[in-house]
Amino acid sequence: MDAKLKIDQVLENISKVIIGKREVAELSVAALLAGGHILLEDVPGVGKTMLVRALAKSTGANFRRIQFTPDLLPSDVVGVSIYNPKEMAFEFRPGPIMGNIVLADEINRTSPKTQSALLEGMEESSVTVDGETLAIPKPFFVMATQNPIEHEGTYPLPEAQLDRFIMKLKMGYPTVTEEVQVLNSLEHNVPIEELETVISLAELTAIQKEVRAVHVSDVLKTYIVELATRTRNDPYVYLGASPRASIALMRAAQAYSLMKGRDFVMPDDIQYLAPFVFSHRIILKPEARYEGMQAQAILKEIIKRTPVPVERNVAT
Repeated sequence: MDAKLKIDQVLENISKVIIGKREVAELSVAALLAGGHILLEDVPGVGKTMLVRALAKSTGANFRRIQFTPDLLPSDVVGVSIYNPKEMAFEFRPGPIMGNIVLADEINRTSPKTQSALLEGMEESSVTVDGETLAIPKPFFVMATQNPIEHEGTYPLPEAQLDRFIMKLKMGYPTVTEEVQVLNSLEHNVPIEELETVISLAELTAIQKEVRAVHVSDVLKTYIVELATRTRNDPYVYLGASPRASIALMRAAQAYSLMKGRDFVMPDDIQYLAPFVFSHRIILKPEARYEGMQAQAILKEIIKRTPVPVERNVAT
């Protein structure tokens, strides 16, 4: 199986629905292949839900959507045991988390207790119901969304929970030309309903295994750790990237390299992905926020200052 060809087919399929957001689509697919999850922060109406639906349709995955609200309970996410009088026993009714691709819409609108039910599944690939641990079907991918504008009645995710997401992305508004294309595509039909599956779940799982086989040289592993260490020592950063962030960057780089048709990671892959993987994992000091600094800008400066491994070492 040609992994790159299959991945390109998925991206081409998504582009029929999501116009002009190739980078976000690529990074979302990279996160899926790396076995991670995405936090998508943007204003309503820019296509977040459509992106997840297109990804699910393209892969033939079982799609589930959870609309988070203040009154949502953990059992509404993971499922509940209901007594069956005929069988005289409790039967488990699975919740929406028991899907392959799950959209957690407006995750910051529900209580921390309900958030933790989802995040347990993301971290452990299983949920606990009535003291029993149940495995979530694989592949398993969560794309959580949150609105950065409205803060009233929300429960911001703490740093320990943000760390569970391999990347944090933003879609942004389309250009005028792209938005006209969107209107044209929706004038007479709904493109998402016409999408066909281009890769099976078995093929997707096989590609995820291939990702783990992508070579990361020791010198590049040291480079990843050096970047993470510099975030911890930066004068503008209060809390730097954790070892989990280093692992996430390595996994993302492996997936991205495979998407580009390579079986080895390059320094360029790490430099490109580091801001998406690290930005939501670091906390800036108050003085940095007062000066209007942003995590991504600080990360790009760290990347610029960190010596890049030379090409001859990459192949070792």
